[in-house]
Amino acid sequence: MNLLFDFTVDKAAKTVFITREFDADLSLVWDAFTQAELLDQWVAPKPWTSKTKFMDFKVGGRRFYAMVSPEGHERWAIQQYISISPKTNFKLFNAFADKDENIELPGSDWDYTFKEQNGKTTVHMTIYNESLARMEKMIEMGFKEGFTMSLTNLENLLTTLSKRS
Repeated sequence: MNLLFDFTVDKAAKTVFITREFDADLSLVWDAFTQAELLDQWVAPKPWTSKTKFMDFKVGGRRFYAMVSPEGHERWAIQQYISISPKTNFKLFNAFADKDENIELPGSDWDYTFKEQNGKTTVHMTIYNESLARMEKMIEMGFKEGFTMSLTNLENLLTTLSKRS
């Protein structure tokens, strides 16, 4: 099955645009992006894993989580939810942090939009970076490859979860 996937970097706008289609209904895809126990099953590119310390999915709430390497190295990040329109859109501010929740600026603004058509759900993600240098460094460190692997993890998780319902 060919599902839509687009990853575009606009350096002038300091923005990454990602569009990904999933063969799953909107409710399931929304849950996968908004529930800690599901996020931890797909967010990190293998062999890394995701570990959420806490998550409060509400406007003003935060998710504090780490990507953990096979050797046990942790890279922490904080996401603060800016707006939420259930099952259609949410926005968050994302920044790296230390293990004590001290934010490392600059960060980035993420805007997620969800739309279902004919049993398939498309997610549009816009990632605006406060700093062009930060965005370039993330891309240089393999953000596209890692995020693509994570989205493949999500596709596999959605397939498994769809079979259960």
